Amino acid sequence: MPSIAPLHAATSPEYEGRKDTPGPGRPHSHYGDIAEQIGPRRPGAIYQNVDGRFEVLVLVTDPADAAKLLRRDSARWAVIVRDTLRPDGEPFAVGSVWTNSDYLIRPARTAYSPAA
Repeated sequence: MPSIAPLHAATSPEYEGRKDTPGPGRPHSHYGDIAEQIGPRRPGAIYQNVDGRFEVLVLVTDPADAAKLLRRDSARWAVIVRDTLRPDGEPFAVGSVWTNSDYLIRPARTAYSPAA
């Protein structure tokens, strides 16, 4: 009977080239660029997903500010939203990427009418 050698991750063809990758690489590089991660979430936009319906209040693109808001050193951006389905909804920061389960209800406001 032929012997079957155990398959180790280090010798597996699917891992070939990964073990000697120089440098630490970019965190979350498989998600694409920042604009793709944020999607259409700009101030004034309303979007919905399984967690609720959210109005975008602020888009934070400064990595240092985003890291503080989300309490994650790897954060590069954050969105401050308010759940419009909760009358007592308090604003909070999120850093989840835009996915197919998110959909836009109202696009961001690009111009406002002057107040009377």
